[in-house]
Amino acid sequence: PVTFRKNDELREIVRKIPINRILCETDAPFLAPHPKRGTTNEPSYVKYVYEVIAQVKGITTEDLSKQVWLNSCELFGWE
Repeated sequence: PVTFRKNDELREIVRKIPINRILCETDAPFLAPHPKRGTTNEPSYVKYVYEVIAQVKGITTEDLSKQVWLNSCELFGWE
């Protein structure tokens, strides 16, 4: 998981992936992201994934959110 402190290798991979190819998710109910480790994961914790990815990409979480929405629309054929 990208939020785990010792997962620099995964964050480096995220840095290299084009922004128009990123989708975000959690592994709910397993592997809660940092800082919620040790609790039951839930979908609302995806915000922590967004925060880390946005930081790695050097953009705001709002901009990442907009791009992930566009990526989802393209992938699933939504208008």
